[in-house]
Amino acid sequence: MLSREVPPIRCGGESSKHPGEVNSCDLMSQSGADPEQRQQASEADAMAATFRASEHQHIRYNPLQDEWVLVSAHRMKRPWQGQVEPQLLKTVPRHDPLNPLCPGATRANGEVNPPYDGTFLFDNDFPALQPDAPDPGPSDHPLFRVEAARGVCKVMCFHPWSDVTLPLMSVPEIRAVIDAWASVTEELGAQYPWVQIFENKGAMMGCSNPHPHCQVWASNFLPDIAQREERSQQTYHNQHGKPLLLEYGHQELLRKERLVLTSEYWIVLVPFWAVWPFQTLLLPRRHVQRLPELTPAERDDLASTMKKLLTKYDNLFETSFPYSMGWHGAPMGLKTGATCDHWQLHAHYYPPLLRSATVRKFMVGYEMLAQAQRDLTPEQAAERLRVLPEVHYCLTQKDKETAATA
Repeated sequence: MLSREVPPIRCGGESSKHPGEVNSCDLMSQSGADPEQRQQASEADAMAATFRASEHQHIRYNPLQDEWVLVSAHRMKRPWQGQVEPQLLKTVPRHDPLNPLCPGATRANGEVNPPYDGTFLFDNDFPALQPDAPDPGPSDHPLFRVEAARGVCKVMCFHPWSDVTLPLMSVPEIRAVIDAWASVTEELGAQYPWVQIFENKGAMMGCSNPHPHCQVWASNFLPDIAQREERSQQTYHNQHGKPLLLEYGHQELLRKERLVLTSEYWIVLVPFWAVWPFQTLLLPRRHVQRLPELTPAERDDLASTMKKLLTKYDNLFETSFPYSMGWHGAPMGLKTGATCDHWQLHAHYYPPLLRSATVRKFMVGYEMLAQAQRDLTPEQAAERLRVLPEVHYCLTQKDKETAATA
């Protein structure tokens, strides 16, 4: 585990400071302290008394992925002169016979989509993983390791219409997506240890097709982030006897300042260690390891919670909010082996927008070469999301237009 403890400043005779640590009380109590020492003591006291997370930079630890993030909220005051993204297309055709994701359309491999009216799952025509790739054989040097990678890649359409997104779908339609997620997780998990469901929404996140869809990649190996979450959750469970994210959700319910939504079965919050500006974490209230384990009531509630969260996202800058999201659950398939009691099911949402619908956060420079950095505190982000309405701005505008012409 990483270790970056910042020793607290203690007064009143406490002797638990680190070796070599000098605090303001020590400096002031030393006989014959010179003006420079008194100045240092004064500055230390001032810093301890006036620190505000919303004004002063600090680093926060992510216990789930064993990494740190630099929080520099004061940078939000700087004027923006960087890249501005183009405005989104105002309209997307409901059905385009040339769109390979639409019902009845012909895909690149010549297959014709059925006239589906709900979700539609099919094999990716350009998969990153294939089930029959040959074994690369042994490496000839420890610095040039290579191992076999096998798996399958699928695409799942959420809805037959291209001009809707999840927040504009009905709760029953979103529930159908959740059921399809659980089903494909169970199906592919019978053969592969890791099943990654993810959605890239919007051109800003590299999505080349506006039709509402996600991808499902199953692999014979645990990807890097899954391995880090496996180690972190296992270590925490060994040390504390409870799942890390179950305890974390309980703590956030007590503290409240980073909560965005709460329901009977689910919690949505901006993580204490969030990297992306309006990043959120979706957690079940009870101990659940995998998507297929969700009860019908939990799935209904999840559909409602997702609709509310994604509506808030769109309402923030009154745009179809881009993001990458994905589900993480306990490993499955042939290599599960030991118990997975340390795992807690969760979904990550990583949206890039920072200041407006056209100004995004870039992960470059320091973020690529040193560590992650964010420009507003998670508490500020949570507050902005929490107060937003749960009725989509598009529907509100249509209601106004209808009323004006009545």
